[in-house]
Amino acid sequence: MLLGLAILALLPASLVAQQAGGDVLIRNATVMTASRGTLENTDILIRGGKIARIGKNLPAGTARVIDATGKFVTPGIIDAHSHTMMNAVNEGTLSVTSMTRIRDVLNPTDVAIYRGLAGGVTAALLLHGSANAIGGQSSTVKFKYGRPVEEFVVEGAPTGIKFAMGENPKRSNFTIPGQPPRYPRTRMGVLEVMRDAFVRARDYKRSWDDFRAGKTRVPPRRDMELEPIVEILEGKRLVHAHGYRSDEQLNLLRLAEEFGFRVGTLQHGLEAYKFAPEIAKHGAGVSIFIDSWSYKLEGYDATPYNAYMLWKAGVNVSINSDSNERMRRLNLDAAKAMKYGGVPEQDALKMITLNPAIQLGIGNRTGSIDQDKDADIVIWSEHPFSPYAHPEITMIEGVVYFDRKADIERRGLLAKEREELEKLDINKAPGSGGAAPRIPTERVRGDIGHIEDSDIDDHD
Repeated sequence: MLLGLAILALLPASLVAQQAGGDVLIRNATVMTASRGTLENTDILIRGGKIARIGKNLPAGTARVIDATGKFVTPGIIDAHSHTMMNAVNEGTLSVTSMTRIRDVLNPTDVAIYRGLAGGVTAALLLHGSANAIGGQSSTVKFKYGRPVEEFVVEGAPTGIKFAMGENPKRSNFTIPGQPPRYPRTRMGVLEVMRDAFVRARDYKRSWDDFRAGKTRVPPRRDMELEPIVEILEGKRLVHAHGYRSDEQLNLLRLAEEFGFRVGTLQHGLEAYKFAPEIAKHGAGVSIFIDSWSYKLEGYDATPYNAYMLWKAGVNVSINSDSNERMRRLNLDAAKAMKYGGVPEQDALKMITLNPAIQLGIGNRTGSIDQDKDADIVIWSEHPFSPYAHPEITMIEGVVYFDRKADIERRGLLAKEREELEKLDINKAPGSGGAAPRIPTERVRGDIGHIEDSDIDDHD
């Protein structure tokens, strides 16, 4: 907690709580729009948190001017698969936990948010883990570090839910001593759990339809497990499905078509290139790792050319992190799509900006630099696909949430604060005069929640 507060101290109050309505003019930048190509020596006028005008030599008026001469500007990066700022990842006790909500476990002080902003990330899809065939309800957020948690959740973003297939939901590498194995234990069992849930949800929906039509007099008992699944059937909730193998993910598409809905995204999708035409026909997006694989047998058949082959087949493909570390380098992952297959520069940029925005249902308001969209913008020191590039300013809706110059200037104050804290008796080591730690009188069972998906080589 102290670390989170200390990192917050890096941000001047004027940056954390800058008024959203303040006008800003970014002057003379190379603007990579992600929608209309790259514009040289171009200005961006931000007014009321929106991109008001884009052009050359725009009048500044009363706007605060940021000189971006020699610098590059892109839309904010959007991570379509993240567990950042979550106090819990999995509710692994049941095979279907659709009643749980990521919204209930958001931690707005997580230092990983600030580090993500330092890497140019402005928004993310926060997903439940992969312990369940049908997991919890997701949250789409913007990383408004320093603001109340209510302001993180993107208003009007389509609701989502996590599905999972393969080793994780069938618990291949995880058991609890003294507890019986949880159903399902096979891949066919995982699919059966999903089909059974949809059958029950369809019947539940029919019972409510009958009640509302006056065919029955007594309302059905509300079922918090089935209501989110009914929303899937009604096209109101997007399915974001963890999986690696092509056969399993193709089966999920067939299951969706059986029940009349469309899958939002296939997550990870390391073998998605094997059935790219079927994905394009179904209309699902795919959110992948660009070159992370072979950490387990399921991930053995991956290739860094996956993004290129999906793009060539007309699939909306995004590149995600599933990691607080990789999240800070998604700009370089996008560059790899150019190296492996020759994806054009703008389409590679889309894989971390506009494409994930479309997958999350917020492409009409963010993901590209276009007039009237949210001013979610990153100013880079040089071309963002260069390994030497770093964000200098990261803005969300016109507000600066990361300023590299201000960060560097305040590091001395942070070091001084740390030194003062270490002098306090409560923080002294016993050998330096501090009190000895209290030994618990009862044995405390360790928290297994964060290792529930077993190995450090696994991904949710």
